[in-house]
Amino acid sequence: MEKVYEFLNGCNAFYFTTVDGDAPRCRPFGFKMMFEDKLYFGLGTHKASFAELEKNPNVEICAMSTADRGAFIRIRGKAVIDARDEVQTAMYEASPFLSKTYNAETGWRHECIYLEDMSAVVFHMGKGEEKIY
Repeated sequence: MEKVYEFLNGCNAFYFTTVDGDAPRCRPFGFKMMFEDKLYFGLGTHKASFAELEKNPNVEICAMSTADRGAFIRIRGKAVIDARDEVQTAMYEASPFLSKTYNAETGWRHECIYLEDMSAVVFHMGKGEEKIY
């Protein structure tokens, strides 16, 4: 799991794809953290992407490395929403800026998810692929 996290750290952004009915919906995401040996991502509960996850938890994440030019990662799995207080605390410690948008004043909540049945493959342009999780 740590290899997946480190790869994502070498990317400016990653693209998070959900399913809306029978169509994919892809968005740039930035928040990620390791907590309890799981890789977590986060999104606002007021967003369409959150509603899509509740209906269909299948997601795919894709990112191109800025550190290793020509390498990209594809991560697949089923999103599990983890609303525990300790996860929320860890999220705000990892990214304090989130509390400026997600707070009692705005009424918005930022929820964390991790992926079960996850797989992660790094594709090296012209050099093949490597399953890292």
